[in-house]
Amino acid sequence: MRNIKLVIEYDGSNYAGWQKQNKEITIQQKIEEAVERVTGVFSEVIGSSRTDAGVHAKGFVCNFLTESKVPSERFKKALNSFLPDDIVIIKSEEVDLDFHARYDSTGKRYVYTVMLAKQRPAIGRNYVYYFHRDLDIDKMKEAAKNFIGTHDFSAFKKSGSSVKTSVRTISQVNIVEDENVIKFTIVGDGFLYNMVRIMVGTLLEVGVGRFEPKYLVEILKSKDRTKAGKSVPASGLCLEEVFY
Repeated sequence: MRNIKLVIEYDGSNYAGWQKQNKEITIQQKIEEAVERVTGVFSEVIGSSRTDAGVHAKGFVCNFLTESKVPSERFKKALNSFLPDDIVIIKSEEVDLDFHARYDSTGKRYVYTVMLAKQRPAIGRNYVYYFHRDLDIDKMKEAAKNFIGTHDFSAFKKSGSSVKTSVRTISQVNIVEDENVIKFTIVGDGFLYNMVRIMVGTLLEVGVGRFEPKYLVEILKSKDRTKAGKSVPASGLCLEEVFY
């Protein structure tokens, strides 16, 4: 038995996220179908996270077990020949049998992109969140500092989602403005359902003057989802890298 690790880039616009579903097309489904066509045997593909519908990735990681004799580096080309254009294997390698793409991950880096414009964009619209109000970037940067560290992020997860613990450690929140594009880079040891999108939505509330930067401390302490900002659209979110 062999364990093959894949690094994947995908445009999530046409998919219902990573995880397989009964009535929706997902990234996991497409990868498993390609693996079966290459090896002749169905193999469950284990993903590093469960990205939401519409979310993109440049460095998603997954792995699968196989008895196939295909050289590990050739899986990339073989799988790509059976995948749609919006899913691409960028690296394939053999790893230890005990490697697990999800449980062995030590952290992830996400980037969320906001485009400031008076009119919605046509080109590139699937990769940004169009926002038409002016923002106070300095206040947003001040507010973002409150996310750094280990906190209970219950107020920043989708209502109704269940996890063993809502405590996560955030090591980096960078906000960079380049002309009319703002990129939020967020690095942490793990993320709750919709957590990054709610964090960005809350920072935007600071940017338009609805929240003061110090209010983020109160939101964290409250553990109350209703006190945080809205969850911004999936289109602007991209999983850039998974750490091991």
